[in-house]
Amino acid sequence: MNAATLARSRTAPVLLGIGTLAAFIALMQVLVETGILNRFIVPPPSDVFLAFERVIVEEHILDRFLLTMHECISAAALLAVFGISIGTLLYKVNILRQATETWVAAAAAAPTVLMYPLFMVIFGRSATTIIMMGFVAGLPAVILKTIEGLSGTRHVLMNVGRSFNLTPWQLFCKIQFPSALPTIFTGFKLGLIFALINVVGVEFLINFGGLGQLINDLAERYDLAGTYAAICFVILVSVCFFVVVEWFERWLTRAA
Repeated sequence: MNAATLARSRTAPVLLGIGTLAAFIALMQVLVETGILNRFIVPPPSDVFLAFERVIVEEHILDRFLLTMHECISAAALLAVFGISIGTLLYKVNILRQATETWVAAAAAAPTVLMYPLFMVIFGRSATTIIMMGFVAGLPAVILKTIEGLSGTRHVLMNVGRSFNLTPWQLFCKIQFPSALPTIFTGFKLGLIFALINVVGVEFLINFGGLGQLINDLAERYDLAGTYAAICFVILVSVCFFVVVEWFERWLTRAA
């Protein structure tokens, strides 16, 4: 594949995505203007676009954005360290895995956001509560996909490593972990989704800083255009996170 073909293969999906988004915005504008959608529930996209300047200037959006980003980064760091470590431990200790894997899977489906009063009692009404809520929400997905990735290492690769007299630690570092990386990153991305949802949701519920509090404030003022503009900034946080994670995944996969 030459450079021109490669460039086209990368550009086409981006252009299609932008075109689809533009078509969706235009459709929403038409539906609201024609009265099919109630403008008191869904504001016209043009009003949302005009609200961006007001939200940025009047609502200290940068400080709120950075606070939410800090909470998400902290939760993501905890997920990477503890999620992968616990998943590896459960993979290595089979009896522990058999005893707890079902409970971890059940926790993945539990509405952990409802536990925020307990976390507020433990950590107070602070950013720590929000970070820990995001961490707990995303932890089961990372653990389960880490176990799945390590268990899915092909036996032929392990046999090749043993034929070179690799130690168990070398087998793990040079064969098992690199082989499991794609699956582990899938789990990490799922964990990030749950973490981001809970971070913004708990900010909204406890009315503490960040973009979640801003959405709550604007909604209580019935500023629909501003509310949707603030939601767009939440989406921007998610986009930034996943762009960085995908870049790091490609770099780590090449290095491995």
